Amino acid sequence: MLTFICWLLLWVICWPLALLALVLWPIVWLISIPFRILGIAFDAVFAFLRALLFLPSRILGGRS
Repeated sequence: MLTFICWLLLWVICWPLALLALVLWPIVWLISIPFRILGIAFDAVFAFLRALLFLPSRILGGRS
């Protein structure tokens, strides 16, 4: 019986949190878009720098 009461208490406490997460998730996703774009840009910059650094090795016949 105590387990059933604990499950009911959990249900009463957690359903508002679940609805709040459901409502806030799209807002968090929209806010995170600029950070994802920034991460892609930094990844591209570092890939370019790596290619630039290894260019002499590739020209001289180093392994690819």
